[in-house]
Amino acid sequence: MEIEFSKYQGTGNDFILIDNRQGQCDNLSQSDIQFYCDRRFGIGADGLILIQLCSDASFEMVYFNADGSQSFCGNGARCAVHFASTLGIDTRQVIFKAIDGMHSASQCGEEVRIHMQDVASVTRDGEAYVLHTGSPHYVTISDNHSSENVIQTGKSIRYNAAYQHDGINVNLLSIQENNISVATYERGVEDETLSCGTGVTACALVYALICDTTKQHVKVQTKGGQLEVFWKKTETGFQDIFLVGPATFVFQGNIKQC
Repeated sequence: MEIEFSKYQGTGNDFILIDNRQGQCDNLSQSDIQFYCDRRFGIGADGLILIQLCSDASFEMVYFNADGSQSFCGNGARCAVHFASTLGIDTRQVIFKAIDGMHSASQCGEEVRIHMQDVASVTRDGEAYVLHTGSPHYVTISDNHSSENVIQTGKSIRYNAAYQHDGINVNLLSIQENNISVATYERGVEDETLSCGTGVTACALVYALICDTTKQHVKVQTKGGQLEVFWKKTETGFQDIFLVGPATFVFQGNIKQC
């Protein structure tokens, strides 16, 4: 049996998208997902996404990291919305379900706007910031976004005693006058990725805290392209958070089921 898939990327964060509304991929194993995401022996991707039927939303997005673990993915969600539009789902205004709950989204051309979950609080770990934007994130201020430094710093934090068990994504945040730059080491991929939607969101909120700005949005430069984040501050956290950016179709194909 062959599986039909589409490959998408969102600012360089790339995904395998599969229409699973008929349930043909319900029994995908962790090793299957690892194989499909392998860049040498499989299709190659940072993650794999199943689009499934959902009784209380237009669709359900089931996201797997490249190692087969599950989480929410902001860039993956934007690509899932774009892919859903090719399946006949009206994504001009849409509600979808993910591992962290319901999300609203809207698509206009390649631009997709995702309503993220509220962030109730931001904590500190020394000089760094820790928050959950659908996935757990550690944000530290650094202008050195070389891949060597991102990977070295990321591994040292992700695998230390505090975070090794559950894992955490590690973001290096650089603040410029009117925008920010972000580089991310992602758990589940266990490497630097060109962009991370939940990481970009986390860094934007940390920027709002550090700069104590009255601004409610910021442009974010990643190695794979530019995203934008909108927010409203609350007494302890943030609400009305939106992640906005392009979701781009790359190619379509078929692969033998493992």
